[in-house]
Amino acid sequence: MNQLLAIGIITIVGFLGGLAAGKLKLPRITGYIIVGVLLSPSLLNIIPEDAIGHLAVITDLALGVIAYLIGGTLKAESLRGLGRSVAWITLFQSLGAWFLVTVAFALLGPLIIPGETFWQLYFPMAFIIGAISCATAPAATMAIISEYKARGPLTTTLLAVVAIDDAIAVVAFAVAQGICQPLVNETGSSPFSEMVGTPLLHMVEAAAVGVAFAAALVYISKLVRTRPLLLVVVFGAIVLCTGVTIHLGVSPILACMAIGLVVTNKLGREEMFLVVEEIEDVLYVIFFVLAGLHFDLSVLEISGILALLLVLFRCTGKYAGARAGATISRAPSTVRKYLGFALLPKAGVTVGLALLAASEFPSFGLIMLNAVLASTVLNELLAPPLTKYALFKAGEASK
Repeated sequence: MNQLLAIGIITIVGFLGGLAAGKLKLPRITGYIIVGVLLSPSLLNIIPEDAIGHLAVITDLALGVIAYLIGGTLKAESLRGLGRSVAWITLFQSLGAWFLVTVAFALLGPLIIPGETFWQLYFPMAFIIGAISCATAPAATMAIISEYKARGPLTTTLLAVVAIDDAIAVVAFAVAQGICQPLVNETGSSPFSEMVGTPLLHMVEAAAVGVAFAAALVYISKLVRTRPLLLVVVFGAIVLCTGVTIHLGVSPILACMAIGLVVTNKLGREEMFLVVEEIEDVLYVIFFVLAGLHFDLSVLEISGILALLLVLFRCTGKYAGARAGATISRAPSTVRKYLGFALLPKAGVTVGLALLAASEFPSFGLIMLNAVLASTVLNELLAPPLTKYALFKAGEASK
């Protein structure tokens, strides 16, 4: 199958799947992922495996766009005004999910995948999945808040936490990736300073590349007078930055996030992000269908159990962490009681990081990716109703 035919099938059938999911009151990304699973080589085999490999560049491109938009939400004035409670809650709920998922998977891994070594498989897989678990999907949260016109301290806190949650997940993943690669490659005798220092150095390099591209983008954008040309410039900068960082072997996600952060704080022009949002739906359809295409029935027995455990321990870590952070910071009672229920959605960054990890860690990448995909579908079924429940129980939503 040629690549254009594959992209056409993915786009149109994915759109129809998202439409069907919307009719069933489910998030559209759930429909996209299910379409990908149905089209995958494991089921209907409409999109063959060789075609999937040739479309991997779209994953990198979509992740670059997502990271740029995440960076655009990190405005300095908003971060300064977050307050003590949001800082504590954000820290505790992210670390709570990371810690609890890591411990649970490391301890239960030998029971689910017997016959493997702890430091080469169980701990690295647990640590990587734990880092990915920090992320929260802002799209689903925003849609529910908008639908019910929610206003109040819980809603304000929720928006602030979600705005920086994905950024924390990206940084956590970069650290986990750097620590786990020597272990998986059986070079675990490296000094701890090297295991931690190398990924931190790569993060600094990625941020520096992003800042350089942001400076160039800020200058060039001042010369652009029309909206279509602005899209060309911004999109071109994201693509070029992604390509350069991949070539240098550093994180394209961190670099593109740095572009968005600098642009939003230096220029403050909303259209720098609005023009990209006009094409993000197309990228999202292809991105999530591609994610579903990686589904493999041969590992379903193992990955299905891991998916259930991931949903359980991630949700528990998020809820407990949010409650602990709210209690320590003396947040309002509605925030303490209900915020944890509203921090459970996960989507774009979660799936994107899982795809990236699958290519970096082939020894357990397939099992991990299928577990994350299955847990994402489960989460998108369970999380929106729980967010709605939290907003109504806090008395901040309107029927």
